[in-house]
Amino acid sequence: MAERLKYQKTDEEVKILEQAIRHDTRPEVRQRATAIRMLHLGSHPTEVAKVMAVSLPTLYNWHARWKEQGLEGLANRPKSGRPGKADEEYGRALEEAIAKDPPELGYAFTIWTAKRLRDHLERQTGINLSESRLRVLLRRKDYRYRRPKHDLHHLQDPEAKEQARELLEELKKGSSKTISSSSLWTKRP
Repeated sequence: MAERLKYQKTDEEVKILEQAIRHDTRPEVRQRATAIRMLHLGSHPTEVAKVMAVSLPTLYNWHARWKEQGLEGLANRPKSGRPGKADEEYGRALEEAIAKDPPELGYAFTIWTAKRLRDHLERQTGINLSESRLRVLLRRKDYRYRRPKHDLHHLQDPEAKEQARELLEELKKGSSKTISSSSLWTKRP
């Protein structure tokens, strides 16, 4: 029969876990330290895995990494694979481009779209990213796309605007006489 894992921790280990849960800046370490502490407090591994929304093998893996490496074992490990194309230079070029209006850079348009920004950055850096990858990079840098608000206030005639406001007020006063009381909007039964 397989040996049962021992989840009890020393007072010192519990202090380290609690400190990590409260103050560690890495969310994965806080989550995993919480799981280890729940095991220490007597929660069944199946219950902890369910609460943490992970598989049981993942939970056992976290526990093994804690036993072998301590708190640093709970941190994410570097992932293998090809490094991203967008380096620090690309990030700086992105921030510089967004900080300027497109006409300042010689473009005929006034609003950056993901495609326009991607094309500009490709000309600047020589790095060709897809639009979706650029959007991910923008999100990581806390940029959000907003539709421009068109303001035509400068084109309005103040006298005509005042006349329209007065006419509207008159219509509101006499609205019960001219408009039927039935509404076009109804709730579904």
